[in-house]
This record gives sequence, C-alpha cells and structure tokens, in this order.
Amino acid sequence: MKQGIKNLSRRRFLAVTGAAAATVAASPTFAKVGNARTLKMRNLHTGERLNTAYWSNGDYDSAGLKQFNRLLRDHRANEVTRMDPKLFDIVYKLKEKLNYNGEVEIISGYRSAKTNAKLRAAGRGVARRSYHTRGMALDIRMPGISTSTLRKAAMELRAGGVGHYPKSGFVHVDTGPVRSW
Repeated sequence: MKQGIKNLSRRRFLAVTGAAAATVAASPTFAKVGNARTLKMRNLHTGERLNTAYWSNGDYDSAGLKQFNRLLRDHRANEVTRMDPKLFDIVYKLKEKLNYNGEVEIISGYRSAKTNAKLRAAGRGVARRSYHTRGMALDIRMPGISTSTLRKAAMELRAGGVGHYPKSGFVHVDTGPVRSW
C-alpha cells in the first residue's frame, strides 16, 4: 500500500481529491458556506407574514430565526419556542426542489403541551408526543403545488418525518427520524 501512495503523481492526487470534493459539494446536506437563504411564510391562523433570511454569512442567522420562532408560535397560548433550524433547511430545500418562489403557508408550527392535549382530546388526530410540541415540526402547503407533489418531494429529501393530509390540504414535515404516513 505504501508503494501505491508513494507513486501517486501530483496530477493523479489532484484528480482524486477533486473528484472527492465534487462528491461532497453535490451532497444534499448544506455545508456552512454560501449565500443567504430566505423564506417567505404566512401563518394562516394569525395572518402574519414574514419574508426574511434564516441563514446568512455561512451560518444560521439568529435575528432571522427569532422572527420565524415568533411567526410559528402557538397562537392559542401565545407561546414562543426555539424551532429546530433544520426545519427551515427542509422547507428551503423543498422550495428549491419544486422551483417554488411563493409564500409557504403554515397550518401549524409550535404547539404547547397544553394546546396539544386539547387538540388531542377534541379528536383531531394529534399525536400524544407530537414533534410540534418540541419545535421540530411544521404543517405546510405551497399554493399551486399539489400536496401529493409536496409529499413526494419531502420524502425524497429523507430529512425526517413526512405526513400527507390530502383532505386537509397540507403536508407535515419534521426533523425526527425518517418515516412517512
């Protein structure tokens, strides 16, 4: 093996490392470099809109994340939590994958444990240990994109859980384990 490394020419070394770098750059995960990532969202329950960057200067933007946390609060209890920034990466990747430039409509973001229990008791099909209560889930739709197309794109990302609710007109995405329903 040492003989092979010793005989590796500079040209061959550059070709091998260049191919490896291209493979990493083409991976579906984001490296901590690049331009600003902006999302346009509208909370359907409050009517509030936000069009701001959640990522800039090579990392998550704390001011932008704070604004998204407020937008995605539990509107029933008026409670804000820290949403998992990876949720925004999922939505951003979906937007790019589907070539979507419109507003992402939010059906549900964060839910307090109390709100979750009330919705569950009302028979709304709410999970007892919902990722919404941990700031790790969003129920979304993208006007002009069918829920089946949105679901398929989300499943192809393999970034977390994906639920399809065609009768209610939304798709659930979360940063938990990869699964679908």
